[in-house]
Amino acid sequence: MQTVVIVGGVAGGASCAARLRRQREDMRIVVIEKGPYVSFANCGLPYFVGNVIEDESSLLVTDPKTLRDRFNIDVRTEHEVIGIHRPQRRLTVRRGSDGSTYELYYDKLVLSPGARPIRPPLPGMDLPGIFSIRTVPDSRHIKEWIEQRRVKRAVVIGGGFIGLEMAENLVRRGIDVTVVERDAQVMPPLDPEMTIPLGQELESRGVRLVLGDSVSGFEERDGALVIRTAKERELAAELVIVAIGVQPESELASECGLETGPRGHVLVNGNLCTSDRDIYAIGDAIEVRHVVTGKKTALPLAGPANRQGRIVADMIAGRGRHFRGVQGTAVCGIFGLTAALTGANEKTLRATDLDYGAVYAHPNDHVSYYPGASAIFLKLLYDKSNGRILGAQAVGKSGVERRIDVIAMAIQMHATVFDLEEAELCYAPQYGAAKDPVNMIGMIGANVMRGDLTITPWQDVQQNGAVVLDVRDDDEVACKPISGEIHIPLNQLRQRLHELPKDKPIQICCAVGARAYTASRLLIQHGFDASLLSGGAETWFCVEKRN
Repeated sequence: MQTVVIVGGVAGGASCAARLRRQREDMRIVVIEKGPYVSFANCGLPYFVGNVIEDESSLLVTDPKTLRDRFNIDVRTEHEVIGIHRPQRRLTVRRGSDGSTYELYYDKLVLSPGARPIRPPLPGMDLPGIFSIRTVPDSRHIKEWIEQRRVKRAVVIGGGFIGLEMAENLVRRGIDVTVVERDAQVMPPLDPEMTIPLGQELESRGVRLVLGDSVSGFEERDGALVIRTAKERELAAELVIVAIGVQPESELASECGLETGPRGHVLVNGNLCTSDRDIYAIGDAIEVRHVVTGKKTALPLAGPANRQGRIVADMIAGRGRHFRGVQGTAVCGIFGLTAALTGANEKTLRATDLDYGAVYAHPNDHVSYYPGASAIFLKLLYDKSNGRILGAQAVGKSGVERRIDVIAMAIQMHATVFDLEEAELCYAPQYGAAKDPVNMIGMIGANVMRGDLTITPWQDVQQNGAVVLDVRDDDEVACKPISGEIHIPLNQLRQRLHELPKDKPIQICCAVGARAYTASRLLIQHGFDASLLSGGAETWFCVEKRN
């Protein structure tokens, strides 16, 4: 009987084991997990800390008994593989209970070790009260610390997904929170202008943001932790959460001679096989292909890990499969806002030879006449040569993730802005509009591709002698003026064309871009050099605050 050993459970390893058993009853399947739980929902950990999820057992996806009884899988928790002997196809395993070791033979080996939180060797990093969050015991210890120490102040280091989710959940528990982020913005995977609403939301909820600064060390002083930063700030707290990213648990792979990448990730081919044909690797520890750029990347997300587990199971079962790659689709809730993204961002695209374009829109999540409509700040990136969609980002109160999911599938199908323009999506007043936000952002891109519209990025406003024409109504301009513009409301534009120069480029804006598009079409047909400032004044205010 062929023996398959899977090192690591959680998303990738557990899904691989269950899928393999469904395919093959004639194999011996062993799962080795060094932690106490074979599969748990680590994405739910911040919400367990915040008491949104009250019962710890709710985080457990499955348990060893279920895998044994239902799938005949030999699950060994609190056992750790400490050596891989490839010539003999043999593992050295250490029992957590007493430290004793034993040998285990494999025919096929699947490495799903995951990743561990980065904890830089800063002075004082090992002081009590400084936590990372990656496992159920991590979250339990943080909750115990909060309750026992009656924590009133916390510092979260890192403004990414985990950092902001932790910040929200600590605020939910009545704790004053400061977020320290080395970058000049929160949520670094988003483009800078897209993060402005997130920063405003965090600050409106009492979260203090320390951006463009990094932590240099910790010390204990007067019963509290003091966090020192590179810019010589000192922040006092009773609790520190370190959430600055993860690094692959790839030591086993490198020690046994498997090929690894420059940041330590295990290298795999399109079938997720390592440099040893009897060893596969999946999940957070591997380097994979980005489907938009074609470049190698690492993506520590549960969705890709689950899919990779299924593919490897099929490969071992003799059913050829191929992992197409990742595109970085992700979502995060931040108090009253949702931020989501898919594909490449501008920072990534600048490092490629792709000639890309960017368009913005601020459509409502559903029709304005139905109560509760709210705007979605939407950005689309596309290839100027053929309109292929390269990436999208969105921030808003409602309906954000649904639009990004649609665009994520469009990217997977190599769709273009013309496909988004023609997409037939659900419509009812409480859910969307006859022209869905996905249609609208596609229409903008399609108009540019057809030559019906010229886009000027806000970063290029008033360059080369250009003048700005604001076609908003008087009351809008009074509330939110843009300096240095000519103001002519759209409804008066035909009668006041003589006020505009024909010897200078005219860059047109309105609130969100719709009226500016109408104005640009009017001016172009009257011989003016007109372009649209993408996304309107709402985008400008984000760019201005960013700068």
